[in-house]
Amino acid sequence: MIHLPFFIFTEINYMKSKQDIVENWLPRYTGEEIENFGQYILLCNFQNYVEKFAKLHNVEVMGKGKPMSCATSNGITIINFGMGSASAATCIDLLSAISPKAVLFLGKCGGLKKKSQVGDLILPIAAIRGEGTSNDYFPPEVPALPAFALQKAISTTIRDFDLDYWTGTCYTTNRRVWEHDDDFKAYLNTIRAMAIDMETATIFSVGFANEISTGALLLVSDQPMVPEGVKTSESDSKVTADFVDNHLKIGIESLKQLINNGHTVKHLRFG
Repeated sequence: MIHLPFFIFTEINYMKSKQDIVENWLPRYTGEEIENFGQYILLCNFQNYVEKFAKLHNVEVMGKGKPMSCATSNGITIINFGMGSASAATCIDLLSAISPKAVLFLGKCGGLKKKSQVGDLILPIAAIRGEGTSNDYFPPEVPALPAFALQKAISTTIRDFDLDYWTGTCYTTNRRVWEHDDDFKAYLNTIRAMAIDMETATIFSVGFANEISTGALLLVSDQPMVPEGVKTSESDSKVTADFVDNHLKIGIESLKQLINNGHTVKHLRFG
């Protein structure tokens, strides 16, 4: 006689929808409960931005040791999503769990024009989708654009800091090590981009796919088109010491401007 194993069947809550998934995964990735997130989000690639934000506002950093640590104060949450377009897309998808009013990316970029210097700010009016990740969301011919109202708020804040900025397009690539490739650098010259990074086009595209208003303020951290301008540990440390505090403060004040004025950023109809 064969004895079949006895199973106790319990009710399992399967995650059937995207909303089920992102509501479950956002706390898992960040260490923060959904109800504690602000409606205005700062995104960054570096943990020191999160630590500086937490120190400025005397709050705790959540999710240390998790993929996307964060901190929240006065309706603003800053998240370090790591590096690269895949992580950027994941973070934006997860943020759809809370439908934030605005998401601002504070990224570092390589300056592609001689006129831009290390420490300069670039306010991208569009991004070129060279990364490939955004192709999972839209066909290649769909442009990657920020929310105009958010970029306008950033522009105003930069001027309030008595600083200036460059505008132009940012080329986003998945390729991190390319500074040795003369053919690729010749291609970058032909497309007339102001900056190169690994996330901006993805954030704009995936934000649009999720009906989330996104923007970016990029800090020129190196000049990779010439050998002497390629980023090193020493040069990156100097950029951090000299320019990161203002970069972060401009991002915070830009979102505060939107919060205090009650202006909506989502001025376009998605669909």
